[in-house]
Parts: sequence; structure tokens; C-alpha cells
Amino acid sequence: MKGVLLVNLGSPDSPNPKDVKRYLGEFLMDERVIDVPLWARTLLVKGIILNTRPKASAEAYQKIWWDEGSPLIVLSERLQDKIQKQVEFPVALAMRYGSLTIKKGLQELSDQGVDEVFLMPLYPQYAMATTETILVLAERIRKEHFPEMIMQDLKPFYNDSDYIKVLSNSIAKHLDGKQYEHLLFSYHGVPERHIRKSDVTNSHCKIDGSCCVTQSKAHEFCYRHQCFEVTRLVAQSLGLKEGSYSSSFQSRLGFDPWLQPYTDRTIERLGKQGVKNMAIVTPAFVSDCLETLEEIAMEGQEIFHEMGGNEFTTVPCLNDDQEFVGILVKWIREWAESETVNA
Repeated sequence: MKGVLLVNLGSPDSPNPKDVKRYLGEFLMDERVIDVPLWARTLLVKGIILNTRPKASAEAYQKIWWDEGSPLIVLSERLQDKIQKQVEFPVALAMRYGSLTIKKGLQELSDQGVDEVFLMPLYPQYAMATTETILVLAERIRKEHFPEMIMQDLKPFYNDSDYIKVLSNSIAKHLDGKQYEHLLFSYHGVPERHIRKSDVTNSHCKIDGSCCVTQSKAHEFCYRHQCFEVTRLVAQSLGLKEGSYSSSFQSRLGFDPWLQPYTDRTIERLGKQGVKNMAIVTPAFVSDCLETLEEIAMEGQEIFHEMGGNEFTTVPCLNDDQEFVGILVKWIREWAESETVNA
């Protein structure tokens, strides 16, 4: 029997410092998130970050927490529900971090008789700290607890024509015909070393002005290239004029070089340059979360206003948008039909 497992990032159980600390500990101790030796990661996370950051992070979560719970979890559950209504086999939901674990998701499917799983990481672009960590953990859990289960995963869909159309339509709908001086595509940042580590050629990724636009098999796993490609394809789809849009990277942590330009500094620069109205979209996320609702919609807007800007518009993530549901259902059906044919 076939089944689907949707996997998103995760969330604390509550916005209380204790739950946030537990969540941050699991997240930041992932060797694909902070990819340094265990002793150094332990010293950094448990010795420093978890003793200083949970309170501030909890306050940020409290600003965006809904009555129903974590926005990311609630939105992911709505997405799951809409998909389930359109497919004939079980659809489960899991998170890479937090209490809604991948093991629980696979167990839920197994209990319903599922032995063929379509694993769907809800990330358009491939990155060590997102797609890769989900695939590695899911496969380990499958081998240890569900050895008879067959599992296939959804590939990154950053350049899929259906996805680009849905994302473009969503942006156009929320901007509602208004002309903005600048549209900023803000992606979650990663350390530059992650890009080099993911380079299967061991030589292509220079993180300069040319490598991401020079054809290479390295692009299959290059987060930076895939982000810029989303921007290029959406700008083409929407007919955006050169100079009226750009890409940036948010949520940097620590002192190592991260992908640039940084979102906060880009917003600051645009304000200083006299831009009075701008819009911002966050295509690295499919569900609104702390990084979009607080870091961008609140902190980003504050920076823009401080620099003299007036109107700051945030485009929601795709969330449970019906068009987005439609393409996910399409991919699920294509998987089910191809598996049937191959069988």
C-alpha cells in the first residue's frame, strides 16, 4: 500500500523558553546545520547558545504564535488536510525537529498498512541543512524500524515550471497590481562552506559572480544556484524589469562567512537609497514561520522605516494555497502511477 510523508522543518511545542531551548538544542546539534566537529558544536551550542539565546527566541516566537499553535505546524497541517482530501492513500505529516518526528510519521503510515512511501521534503531548494538532513535521517529510521518499507523522495523543485507558475501567481495576487520600486527575494542563508561541501565536482563552486550561471552538474546540489534560479525564473515569468528586483539571504548565525548579500543590510541599503515602497517574498520557505513572520515582516519592516522607507509589503509563503496543493497532488499521482508501472 502506498502513502505520503510530508516533512517540514519543525517548531517548539510552545513559545516558552524551556520548550524553545529544547527545540534549539535538537536543531543546532544537527551536524548538517552546524557542521563542525562534535566537541566544537557541543561547546558552541550547549556551552554558549543555549545559555543565551532561548529567552530572546522565545520572545520572538511569542510575537507570532497563533491561538491554534505554531504557525508553521498549523499551516503544514492545513496543507496535509487539503492534500489528503485529493488522494486515495494515507498522507502523514512530520517535522525534522520537534515532537512531530519523522519516526512518528512513518509509524503512522506503517500502522495503516503502508509499505511504499513518497517522502516529500517541503523545500524547493536542496541544502545540507534542509533536504539532506531529512533524507539521511529518514533513511536511517527506515532501516532501523521499517526495513521492509520502500521509500522514494521528492527531488528539489526549484526550477519546476508548475512551481514557478504557482509562486509567480501567488506573488502577483498578493501585490494586486501595485507597482513597487523594488521586489526583494529573501532566502534563508547558509554558511559559504556548505556550498563548497555540496559541490560534487569539488571545484566549480567559487561563490563568485559566474559559477552559479555557468552550467555544471554541481548545480544539482547547489543551494546558492537554486535560489538565484528561482529569482531569475519568477522575474522572467512576471516580466520584472532589470534593477527592480534582487536576491538576498537572511538568518545568519555566528561569525563565519554566510551567503551574501544579507537581507537586513539590503533592506537598510534600499531605504538609504530613497526607495519608499518595497515588497519582499521568501521562496526558501513554503510555510510561514518565525523567519518570515517575525524576522522579515516585523524586523525587516522596522529597519526599512528607520531608513526612511514608507510601505513595506510581505508576500505570504505558499502555505496551503490551492494551486500549490494542486501541484503537490500532481507530483504524488505521478509518483504513484510510475511506481505502479515499474512494478
